[in-house]
Amino acid sequence: MRATSNAATRKTARLSLRLPEAQDINFTADLFSRKELVAHRPDPHPDAPEESAARLARDMAHWKDHGFGRWTALADGNLVGFGGVTVSKEFDGLNLSYHLHPDYWGHGFATELVTEAVRFAFEDVGIRRVIGLVRPANPAARRVLERCGFSFEREVMLHGAPTNLYVRER
Repeated sequence: MRATSNAATRKTARLSLRLPEAQDINFTADLFSRKELVAHRPDPHPDAPEESAARLARDMAHWKDHGFGRWTALADGNLVGFGGVTVSKEFDGLNLSYHLHPDYWGHGFATELVTEAVRFAFEDVGIRRVIGLVRPANPAARRVLERCGFSFEREVMLHGAPTNLYVRER
């Protein structure tokens, strides 16, 4: 499955979305070193720099393999996070994921990013189902998904922890 249009760059009302690049490593390492960002993981320890580098490399490889993936998100020229859709190996549908720097929480950027990712998945990739995986202890992420039209489907085990699977279908 590949996108039908140029997926590399997108614009929303306040965000510029582009391919992740090697130069994003310092931001990635800082982002995933923040305790508040990783607090909902089964193992809530911040990433070591090499784990962040591997995460960025996976995002870049996904783009090469599939022609779409998680974008780097910028607001007013500042890096604010990452997000988009990726191929799920465990569940039916593309997997929506996003991570925003805590300085940008509560400003509607997550909703804006999720809305664009879902629109892209349906219109440009042609997929009929997008999933979002949310830990029960993360009500803010659940509210973003619900605001963007996702519905709870079921609880699943992911990385050894209960996780709520939300779905949006075309």
